[in-house]
Amino acid sequence: MNFWLIKQEPEKYSFDDLIKEGATDWTGVRNFQARNNLRTMRVGDRVLFYHSVSEKAVVGLAEVSKDAFQDATDETGKWIAVQIKPIEKFQKSVTLDEIKANENLQNIALIKQSRLSVMPLTRQEFETIVNLGKQK
Repeated sequence: MNFWLIKQEPEKYSFDDLIKEGATDWTGVRNFQARNNLRTMRVGDRVLFYHSVSEKAVVGLAEVSKDAFQDATDETGKWIAVQIKPIEKFQKSVTLDEIKANENLQNIALIKQSRLSVMPLTRQEFETIVNLGKQK
């Protein structure tokens, strides 16, 4: 199993939207490195859902429910999508400031490559953020 973080503006599509829908195709990614990360995702991989721009926080946990496939929103045929489904909303959002302040998260791609929308995580990074999200 691999671990990932995906980013989305909550005004466009929030974790609550994902919960309501039960699953969604993660389409519209138009960055080559992010596309390559999507291509590597497998069913069962765990995904942290990060609200970007306005909230800047990890708000929930999801799972890849369908391996990479052709992005239906792309007419060129070079972009990939995966399907994700929600597992749980965190009791407490884990803010970007908390992530930056945590010594276990100093090398996380969220800090090092802040514009990347789909990024791999180590098991330690993933577990650290999940534990922070479960604290009240």
